[in-house]
Amino acid sequence: MSIGVVGMNYWGPNLARNFDRMQGCRLAWVCDRDEDVLARHRASYPGSTFTTRYEDLLEDAALDAVVIATPVPTHAALTRMALEAGKDAFVEKPLALTGADARELAELADARGRVLMVDHLLVYHPAVQKLKDLVDAGDLGQVFYLYGNRQNLGIVRADENALWSLGPHDISVMLWLVGERPSEVSCSGESYLQPGVEDVVFGRIRFPSGIIGHLHLSWLDPHKMRKMTVIGSERMVVFDDMETERKVTIYDKGPIPRTETYGEYIQVRSGDIHIPKIPATEPLRIVCERFVTAVADRAPTPSDGRAGAVVVEVLEAMSESLASSGRPVTLGTGVSA
Repeated sequence: MSIGVVGMNYWGPNLARNFDRMQGCRLAWVCDRDEDVLARHRASYPGSTFTTRYEDLLEDAALDAVVIATPVPTHAALTRMALEAGKDAFVEKPLALTGADARELAELADARGRVLMVDHLLVYHPAVQKLKDLVDAGDLGQVFYLYGNRQNLGIVRADENALWSLGPHDISVMLWLVGERPSEVSCSGESYLQPGVEDVVFGRIRFPSGIIGHLHLSWLDPHKMRKMTVIGSERMVVFDDMETERKVTIYDKGPIPRTETYGEYIQVRSGDIHIPKIPATEPLRIVCERFVTAVADRAPTPSDGRAGAVVVEVLEAMSESLASSGRPVTLGTGVSA
């Protein structure tokens, strides 16, 4: 399978490394508009053709797929060009900057019979897959709510706020775990370090079933946290990506329903704590392999164009709420993930 990677300045090198080492896959092209950036990677991929011209990839009839890891504002245009050229496409998150563009790309991929997959990496994480299994099997009972913490005193971007930079990770996971299209979102935040660029954001997602998702996203925090918690009526589970041995912790805790008179305290029970063994496979490796498999067998993926479009719609609606001091925003029908 012949693949070309576009954008080698930040995340692209990680993608190129994985695709280059994958059995049955050939990294045919490496593309970046900056010749100096390409020069840093030429020695690592002697069998690949390097170019600053994106059209070279699209004009190569032997190229099966394009991997797009360029700045977010370019995602929609480059993806559209790839699909129109008959190439399958793997796109860094988010898929686009507007819901309209994202929906158009999902519809275009369907119309052309092309694979469109978004790099919602955590959806393929073995620990998050464990959470999904627990939710789908009903092991947690009725899911009440879930919340994500993604914080770090790290790099603060000047061209992207914490919502758009950090939010796609947890939003994509929440949508996948719940399996519903959100009905309403709200979002608030503040810009402490740069005017107009929120470095701390609190988001809320309401699903039609009544499940609530909450996000705490921040570049301005003493703790480095990458955590997702799901609260159910029977059990509760925590995914902590900062842990090495304890990625998933299942708590056999929950309320005991009242059976007698109104007004009594609701009792709670606290049982065992279970820590399942989670494979240590690199999530990026898994997502790259899933794309190659999808190109080969055309099977659907949990982060296809439609799933990617819903994530962008949520981000767009949250941005509207953020600009309106947290006013709730109702999501339209849009696309179904």
